[in-house]
Amino acid sequence: MTLKEKIGSKNAKVGIIGLGYVGLPLAVEVAKAGFQTLGFDHNEEKVGLINKGESYVEDIDAQIIKELIEKGKLKATEDFSFIEEQDVVCICVPTPLGPSQEPDISAIISASEQISKHLRNGSLIILESTTYPGTTEEVVLPILQNNGRKVEENFFLGYAPERVDPGNKKYTLGNTPKVVSAIGGEAKELTKLFYSQICARVICLSSPKAAEMTKLLENIFRCVNIALVNELMVLCDRMGINIWEVVEAASTKPFGFMPFYPGPGLGGHCIPVDPFYLSYKAREYDFHTEFIELAGKINENMPYYVVSKISEALNKDKKSINGSKILILGVAYKRDISDTRESPAIKIIELLLKEGAAVSYHDPYVEELRVGNKAFRSQLLNEDVLRASDCAAIITDHSNVVYEQVAACAQQIVDMRNVVRLRYQVLETPGID
Repeated sequence: MTLKEKIGSKNAKVGIIGLGYVGLPLAVEVAKAGFQTLGFDHNEEKVGLINKGESYVEDIDAQIIKELIEKGKLKATEDFSFIEEQDVVCICVPTPLGPSQEPDISAIISASEQISKHLRNGSLIILESTTYPGTTEEVVLPILQNNGRKVEENFFLGYAPERVDPGNKKYTLGNTPKVVSAIGGEAKELTKLFYSQICARVICLSSPKAAEMTKLLENIFRCVNIALVNELMVLCDRMGINIWEVVEAASTKPFGFMPFYPGPGLGGHCIPVDPFYLSYKAREYDFHTEFIELAGKINENMPYYVVSKISEALNKDKKSINGSKILILGVAYKRDISDTRESPAIKIIELLLKEGAAVSYHDPYVEELRVGNKAFRSQLLNEDVLRASDCAAIITDHSNVVYEQVAACAQQIVDMRNVVRLRYQVLETPGID
């Protein structure tokens, strides 16, 4: 069978390199579609959990993994030599920032080198990791073309950026349109065909660079607009205007406006990180992405603003941060998930500790947290804990927290998510629910 026939009949063997928040959901969906799927990861614990039918990602039901394991459709391994048995290999590895906000694509390079060692002739390689435009052709391609191999002759290479939104129950991998591209017409056809087996809609772009830029645009759009509303929140605070009321009112306009909401800063792997991948690449073209850099500066300063608001709240009771008991409500980077990557809560806790505060936290999704060399455990949230704290700061608005109790029992509240607005006697705008 040709590779096209294998993919179309779901007889192709599929390997997924990297079994994190992107790779595991993809592996599960590919296996559910009927492909024999093998996940690759250096993390022995993750591999062991998957092979036992357990899940470490909230959006993935352990029962589904168990059923796929039992059916022989899904398996995980640390042995990358099994890449030589795969017809399709997807790279889903992390792409963080380095200490100077430069892209760290070492995991992409490592995965590409592993594939190059064990590359099966005629196989399709697809990069899913978010990265700067040019990575597929300038970094991955040369590694795979080692030993005289040629793209479109010995293998096919595509790019299909992930669009995973942890905790989103409405839009999943299956019903979120998939953007793809590849080097050469046949590779584009194969890449589109593969994702058509698991996604309801696939959009094929002219080049991998265009697909890489598309992913960055999506995240930069959010980063810049969140920075805008965060900056306006600080201004409105000084002017005595409630930013939430303003955003709600503006949202009633049926055209020309899309609401973004302020908060304590950005978290997660994508929005705080990905825009700087483009800033880095832009320098090669003597171009400075000023909007991105300004947005990053504003969003990075938000934890400092939160600490200033905590200080103001304590001042009302004639207290200072030094020696005060501060309860942080929510340390995950977004609502109803356990992911703390780049969470602004971590920076806020760091700043409070430097000021001499006694910090504790409650998060129903995060049992333990390490900030620097200090370890924390989530506290039970009850009346006694709230009354014993000098200030409660709502950083992440998990839906299973009883905010009425927080409003009733906390001595002071800094609400960065607008979940206890009635406590502050904010006037409702007529006609706005």
